Amino acid sequence: MSDPKFAKPWHGIPREQIDWHPRVDDDACIGCGTCVTGCGRLVYRFDFERKKPVVIDPLNCMVGCITCANSCPTHAIAFPDLATLMALEARAEVRHAIEDELLSRRSDLERKTSVPHPDRLVRLVVAGVERKGSRTCIITLRPESERDCLCQFSPGQYLEIWIPDQTWMSRAYSIGNAPRADGSVEIQVRRVPGGRFSTWAFGRARPGDVVTARGPIGQFVLRTPIDAPVVLVAAGTGFAPIKAMLEQRLQLSPQAPATLFWGCSDSDDFYELDTLAHWKESDRNLAIILSCEHTLLDFKVPSGLALVGGTVAMAIESAASLADRDAYAAGPMAAIPWIIDALESKGLRRDRIFVDSFGGI
Repeated sequence: MSDPKFAKPWHGIPREQIDWHPRVDDDACIGCGTCVTGCGRLVYRFDFERKKPVVIDPLNCMVGCITCANSCPTHAIAFPDLATLMALEARAEVRHAIEDELLSRRSDLERKTSVPHPDRLVRLVVAGVERKGSRTCIITLRPESERDCLCQFSPGQYLEIWIPDQTWMSRAYSIGNAPRADGSVEIQVRRVPGGRFSTWAFGRARPGDVVTARGPIGQFVLRTPIDAPVVLVAAGTGFAPIKAMLEQRLQLSPQAPATLFWGCSDSDDFYELDTLAHWKESDRNLAIILSCEHTLLDFKVPSGLALVGGTVAMAIESAASLADRDAYAAGPMAAIPWIIDALESKGLRRDRIFVDSFGGI
């Protein structure tokens, strides 16, 4: 029988609703007992007659733990695909439960020697709030003063943002534009039911509000020579850093070959079509392929842009050869492995595929 101290809810989700436990391939197992003796949660028992481990209490298994599989000398132990966990971790209630536990246990979990970097903390004023469709909001932020300049950021990096008078922690959002003369930047926020930051962005953010930010952060920046061909891939609001990269590239080298893939679940989520159409019209070496799983009846694809049904990974797989290019991909954690597989299937080397996956709710 499962032990209640081990089979307790996982970040608010009842343990019995999570399919996470080992499965043993008896044919591959040599009966060494490493998994049985190495598991401190008594997931296994040992059949001494058969000399085989048996999974007796699967709910005792720590969600996400694969120690027994890693230590099995014959690779006889398997777990569900990690995409199972990625899907759970993307849920707002799970992210919030983790955040709340961090805050409630701060005295135990905090690294006491951690020191903030005040030289990287800036104050930004909300200069504009613009809704794009039903699920995307563009928030423009400008420095409150000259000392709060963000002039050193590169497209692809992101900001860590604190909202005043909130008990929750900071959120990370991509900078969605190439550098502007006035120092202003935009972040693109997806509406998430129950999401803390998106609730602020869609309901309470007003021009003149001041937020604290740290940044720019991250190494997801263009490494490719500006005149070399590249592939840019965005899933959902992963379009923000990809758009910024493409905008910078068009400014510096307007005729450099580039292919953009942007995938959304619904056609209503393509919130920058006018910009893309303008870019395509002015650059014959830019190819733009959109993909979505659900297309509205009145959705019109701008001239010069292509539309493929399905996921962005499927759009990549159906494209012409992309070999001998660098690729940059951004989007939800669950989408990234599929995108990488699709890019590799088109001949791109893994060491030339650069990815980023982050965000806040």
